[in-house]
Amino acid sequence: MYTFHLPCGECTITLENVQLQLRLPIDGSALSEFVQSADWGAICYNLLGAIPDNIYGGRIEMNWLGDTFPEPRNDSTEVERIRYAQAYILEMIGSYLMLDLSRHLVHLRWLLKLINFRAAGEFSWGSAVLATLYQEMCWVMPPNKAKIGGCLSLLQHGLDFAFHFYVLK
Repeated sequence: MYTFHLPCGECTITLENVQLQLRLPIDGSALSEFVQSADWGAICYNLLGAIPDNIYGGRIEMNWLGDTFPEPRNDSTEVERIRYAQAYILEMIGSYLMLDLSRHLVHLRWLLKLINFRAAGEFSWGSAVLATLYQEMCWVMPPNKAKIGGCLSLLQHGLDFAFHFYVLK
């Protein structure tokens, strides 16, 4: 656990905060299998049935997900519904849970965790979200850094608590 020291006091974000605020599981298998290089085009085609025009070091544009996988219709096939769900969850990961500094890219390594929805529910997603936020907070410490990634709502909630506790007491 890290405690970040701020001008208004200390800010500590714990797994319990993640579980309460985001309702993500904190028990279960770790999301630690990092893939450094892969044939991302083949992975996209095999899992999503489509290949994005641009893949940036294993990351794709979230707009492509929304444009390529519209909400399924009532007569859609099971495969179409699964691909839509994978794309939707991947977009949620990239736009909210594990926000990239670019603000519009998401890494495809998370798609590999969504192959089997039942198995995906057994992962400790809360730990991965918190680890990503902690990593981003450590990287933003140098004064020349202007952006931060990660789940910023957790940081905002922690800062709000620190502000009210230390400044308004």
